[in-house]
Amino acid sequence: MSSKRNSVPLKTTNKKVVLQCIKENQPISRAEIASKIQISKPTVSLLVDELVQENWVLEKGIGMASSQGGRRPIQLCFNEKAGYVIGTDIGGTKVKTVICDLVGNIICSSSFKTNQYLQTGLLKQIHKEINGMIQVYELDSNKILGMGVGIPGITEPTNGVVVEAPSINWVRYPFIIEAKRYFSFPVFVDNDVNVAALGEQWLGNGRSKDNILFIAVGTGIGSGIIIHNQLYRGSSCAAGEMGYMVTDKNDMRNEFKPIFHRYGYLESVAGGKAIGEKLTKLIQKKQDHPMFEEASHTELTGEIAFSLAKEGDEAARVVVDDAIEHLAYGIINAASLLNPEVIILGGGVFKSSDYILPRLREIVYQYLPSSVELNTSQLGENAEVLGAVSLFLREYESVLN
Repeated sequence: MSSKRNSVPLKTTNKKVVLQCIKENQPISRAEIASKIQISKPTVSLLVDELVQENWVLEKGIGMASSQGGRRPIQLCFNEKAGYVIGTDIGGTKVKTVICDLVGNIICSSSFKTNQYLQTGLLKQIHKEINGMIQVYELDSNKILGMGVGIPGITEPTNGVVVEAPSINWVRYPFIIEAKRYFSFPVFVDNDVNVAALGEQWLGNGRSKDNILFIAVGTGIGSGIIIHNQLYRGSSCAAGEMGYMVTDKNDMRNEFKPIFHRYGYLESVAGGKAIGEKLTKLIQKKQDHPMFEEASHTELTGEIAFSLAKEGDEAARVVVDDAIEHLAYGIINAASLLNPEVIILGGGVFKSSDYILPRLREIVYQYLPSSVELNTSQLGENAEVLGAVSLFLREYESVLN
């Protein structure tokens, strides 16, 4: 009785190992799988037959015969079209949703402005967008395995509750309970920067790395931490809040006030909003500055600040270079503590990475005790949605993971 009960998980484990081997080494024969994973040929053959029957694996063509002759082996490939996964990034300004195949190829995507549907319900609109894409692209809805979602705030992945997401006015919002009203498939949720870190590890500049620090610099500054191939979330799911780092003790002595309510020190001196605000104030004092008129009427953006800095504008350079210096100190502190293999920089500010990255590297490499790669996001604006797909594939209990 007990041996039968124990054999069930072993078979499932072996099946996952076989599928993983096919994914990593395709095209590959049954005999080659048995040799690589050290499981008997009859067992491998039975597991492969099941995987073929379940449509996870395709038999494609015939390989080369061995030197001893005999029948040429059938080659096996992972069926990346066996199912679809939905990835959604809920942002403060935009909600983006994609439908992907099982290796992260985006089949279709759609987006809408967050504030248009905050009152009537974001989940209701996401449901509508997904149904629209399924109809337009004539997708088989039965092949949708589920959805991963990135949220701009502290999120408890185990119970699916959004503790606090200020940009969308959610406090203790029961996301998964609400999602079940609209979706029949499983849904997994996590913080958006955690999700972006997973995306970069799966398909971006973190591939084949087990220790990753992903830093998103937008209005605020946050980070996703992967240690030994696992997301590190901290005791209350608030790990990675890099925006709260202090990079100048003198400012704190002078009764520092954050740029927004409850924002931290680093994001108040190096976030995109802070950079734009500082430049606006500086230009307002310089009546001969070409941007004086504009700065008198509206607040300049971080993007304008970087654009002016690249053109050699002195005021913009002062503001931007100061922000880069603060950010560099934050990176040195975080990297000294975590010792990642790679640090990946994402978020809106890194549209100006050609200006930022060389300056950051110069400071970081000078003071960091051990070497680390410092790159910008490879996935760019798709880091969160593809990361949400990756989150689902990691959490979903199936032969896929």
